[in-house]
Amino acid sequence: MTEKEYLFLVSHIAGIGAVTIHKMREYFGSFEAVWKAKEQSIQDANLLTPKRLEAFRECKKLEVQYLREYEKLKNDNMNYITCFEEEYPGRLAYFKDRPAGLFVKGELPGDDTPTAAIVGARNCTEYGRQMAEYMGRELSNAGVSIISGLALGVDGAAHKGCLEGGSKTFAVLGCGVNVCYPRENYRLFSKIQEQGGVISEFLPGTAPVSMNFPMRNRIISGLSDVVIIIEAREKSGSLITGDLALEQGKEVYAVPGRVNDPLSAGCNKLLQIGAAICLGPEDVLDFFDLKYKRKLGENKISEKRLAKREKLVYSFLDSRPKSLEEIVTFCQITVSEAMESLMTLELMGMIRSDGNQYYCRKM
Repeated sequence: MTEKEYLFLVSHIAGIGAVTIHKMREYFGSFEAVWKAKEQSIQDANLLTPKRLEAFRECKKLEVQYLREYEKLKNDNMNYITCFEEEYPGRLAYFKDRPAGLFVKGELPGDDTPTAAIVGARNCTEYGRQMAEYMGRELSNAGVSIISGLALGVDGAAHKGCLEGGSKTFAVLGCGVNVCYPRENYRLFSKIQEQGGVISEFLPGTAPVSMNFPMRNRIISGLSDVVIIIEAREKSGSLITGDLALEQGKEVYAVPGRVNDPLSAGCNKLLQIGAAICLGPEDVLDFFDLKYKRKLGENKISEKRLAKREKLVYSFLDSRPKSLEEIVTFCQITVSEAMESLMTLELMGMIRSDGNQYYCRKM
């Protein structure tokens, strides 16, 4: 058996994290020695609590089953990359709490490719979702890979934008790589495996329990050169990612928001303590020293072709969705005139509708 297989076995010990796994290898010299160590030796090492020692004892009884699972990894299109292999991400290699092994469907981000994490609120506003998609797409257009957590809201929008931009995107999960969470993002989950990779330190089949997500956040920040936070509450997982990134010496950007908006409280707080302000993709690309060519906005070209009433309706709309009633009242036009103008603007790709007669500008 190889060291890789012994690490796979050791990783089944319930309740131990990456730091303990590394300490065990350091103490015993190899994962083979860890797995084969006598119980008294494990106790003498003083690295496992009695509860964890009992879990280790139970694991050893299932060695044959675990080895069968290991053999199935390739058949299930899963790669297992360990910290002592060349393929292991260089960005993670120097952290004490680096994952001992990573399960991957697809591929890992290249060490020579610029990477940016985009994270934020699950229950984001339409503005936050559009901003995440826009940032993901524009950075992707410039050759930057996007890393996020596949969550609803900002994460999913960032992945989607990156896929549209043509670069690779990587989803770091708080569950097994063969578990799509949330289920609503299954299409993204599948597409990311083709244009990037799905990554986790958790064993295949691991359920998405809450305690796993702060752990996965350190991998999101660790794999990234910069971390961009779009809409985050004052106490949120996105801020944990930002704090971890600062500890890891990464550049952290925050998109500012309204001071009275709870979803912007986290970002505004980060800006207050020294995070870099992000007003658009060029701010991040300046960090990478990449040439960013601002495209002439299609909306500005389209505006010249608008009729007077359509211009009036478009000028009233912004990133905050407005109801049909608000539009009719402000523009002083009939409902049918408003609907006709909104349909024209939507067909031109200048505005979005949420399907419930709320409209906003398309970023």
